[in-house]
Amino acid sequence: MTLAKLSNKWSPSFPSLIDKFFEGDMMDWNYSNFAGSDSTLPAVNIKENADEYEIEVAAPGMEKKDFNINYDNGRLTISSEKENKKEVKEHETVARREFSYQSFQRSFTVSENAVNADNIQAKYDNGILKISLPKREEIKPKPTKQIKIS
Repeated sequence: MTLAKLSNKWSPSFPSLIDKFFEGDMMDWNYSNFAGSDSTLPAVNIKENADEYEIEVAAPGMEKKDFNINYDNGRLTISSEKENKKEVKEHETVARREFSYQSFQRSFTVSENAVNADNIQAKYDNGILKISLPKREEIKPKPTKQIKIS
């Protein structure tokens, strides 16, 4: 059986829902980039080393004032809302203007006992938001202790 894209011959001015269904990637609906609708779900890298967890969020074209970062009861939430306003020049007439609004929210569960919440830091540079979640001293790996044989 082959899947074929159907044409909407009954009402060409009405977009076909079937056409829209076959245009997207059916396997990646939850995490795809919805750039066509001015809504994005940014890609994230999560790293761990001996001292900290680091979360990197790819969010080019934003400014640090556009982000809201909260840590509450072991849940780190990163969100952003941005409205792109385009100025209309004095001699221009606008025949049509569509809203340009972008927003996203990503949440991550972190073991409350693993993170030193008072020292969480965030930095935005060159389109990447980096959030450092330092580990508590008691969960950091201890160096191997050599035991002398007597």
